[in-house]
Amino acid sequence: MPKFDYKLDNYTQIAPAAVMLGLKAAGVPSRSSWGRMIMSDAITITLMTGVVQGLKYTTNVTRPDGSNKQSFPSGHTATAFMTATMLSKEYGHISPWVSVGAYTIATATGLMRMANNKHWLSDVMVGAGFGILSTEFGYWITDAFMRGRGLNFQKLQEEEQLGRSNPSFFNLYMGFNIPLSKFDINNNTTIQTSVGTVLGVEGAYFFNQYIGIGGRSTFSNIQLIINDTETQDNTFNFDNFSIGPYFSLPLTLRWTLDTKLLATFTYYYNTIINNINIPKNTGWGIGTGLGINYHIRKHFAFGLFADHNIQPPYSIKNKEYIHTLTIGTKAAMRF
Repeated sequence: MPKFDYKLDNYTQIAPAAVMLGLKAAGVPSRSSWGRMIMSDAITITLMTGVVQGLKYTTNVTRPDGSNKQSFPSGHTATAFMTATMLSKEYGHISPWVSVGAYTIATATGLMRMANNKHWLSDVMVGAGFGILSTEFGYWITDAFMRGRGLNFQKLQEEEQLGRSNPSFFNLYMGFNIPLSKFDINNNTTIQTSVGTVLGVEGAYFFNQYIGIGGRSTFSNIQLIINDTETQDNTFNFDNFSIGPYFSLPLTLRWTLDTKLLATFTYYYNTIINNINIPKNTGWGIGTGLGINYHIRKHFAFGLFADHNIQPPYSIKNKEYIHTLTIGTKAAMRF
């Protein structure tokens, strides 16, 4: 995003760790003693830093802004998801919202790295994965070495090892819209959307482990490319409200695949594009997608998704439906 230039991501990447240390210093009971927590986190940081920095200097991927060749993977995103997983490990027992909040901050960090033109989508996705996996391995190594020493709540360790739970969920939905088609305002003006952000909530109630019904509500803000020229001042906003069946397929005790088939109502706001007034418009479309989820705790999961949406025409003057691919992350509270 050409106009986005904020350094907040330098601080949000470590915000979950600051919360974790603050709660620990205040005497709030955590999963681990000071010694066990420090050992777990030290191993985690060593693993994450070694892998991420090693890849940065061997892959030599150029950043989107061309500043250097250390784009892959995103270190900020890896750090953010590492600290979010640390906070979830130590204090997720207080409330599922602790984990949801931590991963929301981590996701926002990754989105800001892309908005600041510092990373490609692949950099952020891989960085998030390394952050989570490094923490899981760090705590696994510590658990194997220390066993019960310094473990304040044995029950928490047992909960982390629980298998499948009810796939009913409520999650924060955050990602990027990738345009798959162009559409016309009139015979002289062709518009294509550039990559934009999507924010919203999603939830579903499952009747069993496989089938449920739910819905999704999102808000999107997308920049426009008019006649093959990107225009920084032109954006359009729209809301999507979706409902339909959801499906879940357990792969292992912790990993699941999910999909859905949604009827989507879209509301386009009134917009002026290239001095042309486009009145508000509404219509129906369809959406589907595929997601993969990792169950960190019995009532909390983190996942990645790719959704394909077919939306109604933006302008009442044409009949062209809009195709978009939304890629992002979700932090889900399960119940």
